[in-house]
Amino acid sequence: MNPIAFLGRLFTALGLGLRSVARNKLRAGLTTLGITIGIAAVVTVTSLAQSARTAVVAQVSALGNNALIVFPRSSRASGARENVGSRLSELDGRALVRDSTSIAIAAPFLQASAVAVHEGENAAVSLIGTKLDYLQIRSWKVRAGEPWSLTAENLGEKVVLVGAETARKLFGSADPVGREVRLGRFYFKVVGVLEEKGQSPFGQNQDEVVIMPISTMRGAVIRTRPGEVHGLLLSASSAETTNRALKQAEQILRDRHRIQEGQDDDFAVRSQAEFQKLQETIFGMLTLLLVGIAAISLVVGGIGVMNIMLVSVTERTREIGIRMAIGAREGDILTQFLLESLVLATLGGLLGTGLGLAAVLGFGKALGWEMTLDPTSFVLALGVSSGIGLLFGFLPARRAAKLDPIKALGRE
Repeated sequence: MNPIAFLGRLFTALGLGLRSVARNKLRAGLTTLGITIGIAAVVTVTSLAQSARTAVVAQVSALGNNALIVFPRSSRASGARENVGSRLSELDGRALVRDSTSIAIAAPFLQASAVAVHEGENAAVSLIGTKLDYLQIRSWKVRAGEPWSLTAENLGEKVVLVGAETARKLFGSADPVGREVRLGRFYFKVVGVLEEKGQSPFGQNQDEVVIMPISTMRGAVIRTRPGEVHGLLLSASSAETTNRALKQAEQILRDRHRIQEGQDDDFAVRSQAEFQKLQETIFGMLTLLLVGIAAISLVVGGIGVMNIMLVSVTERTREIGIRMAIGAREGDILTQFLLESLVLATLGGLLGTGLGLAAVLGFGKALGWEMTLDPTSFVLALGVSSGIGLLFGFLPARRAAKLDPIKALGRE
């Protein structure tokens, strides 16, 4: 067929389809509603998933450089669970650095919850007692003031670093450096304010924190056995050696804790990559679930398009017969009704994309995330809606094309 003639027939069919949609605005709007909702849901879910993944990566990265965390856990002995507190100690941290070839730094830490008070203002905080290496591993800078000194750390001086949110709650716009906060019965001097970190992968606000030397915390806040810690924060020598550092840490601690073959470890070592993989798996499953629900809406919308197109074919049987009588071929009729179905579905896709964009902006503002509509999502949404139009419009279009012209002209 001559390309110009083919384009002419195509545009003629498209014009007929558009006029048909324009004559039945309400019906067309209701027909596209299912597709509109489905496309809006897909666009919103994909954008939320992408933003959530970005937020997770940022949260996990905030843990530190090539970080590994060692937690204590109960061990199984003689068929019973032992629960005698943490067996991790500061000596374990030193041994990990000394005996491993892939662990560069180890920072022991203690943690507790408390209420910090300053001149009538109070804030619930997470207390962390640790060493200066903790800040280095986590790449946590002090934005005002300075970290405590090694002397303060060794002598257990009552000095603290406060998180950004804690500083706002207790001191408002005033400079906290040099002032005092009360924790329990003791007063502590604020020597610095930490830069903002945001939420952790565990759902905690990392800026609602007070950090002090571990010797200070052990002497003034909580009592522990000599050297006992609640965990160890490790830094692998490089990103490439993280897995090797994890295996070495497990082996060294098993040897130090005299854990025999077949016995459960009394500790657990976790890496940044594991946290990220776990959270991405959760978000991935949730995204698939939501996209599946949105896909059901799209199928329902597609069925609605097919039903309306079947009704349209029945209503316009005489019109189809007249077109065939004056020379229209099966392909012309098929193209006309396919394009009409395509117009309905694409209109729903455009409306759904617009609604999805509004939802994305609304969620971004409500959640405080930086959310944008990926151009790929826009193209995908239009492609999916167009595909639905062609798929569900084919049966009505084929039925119209197969009508007998004589019977069609005789239909009232």
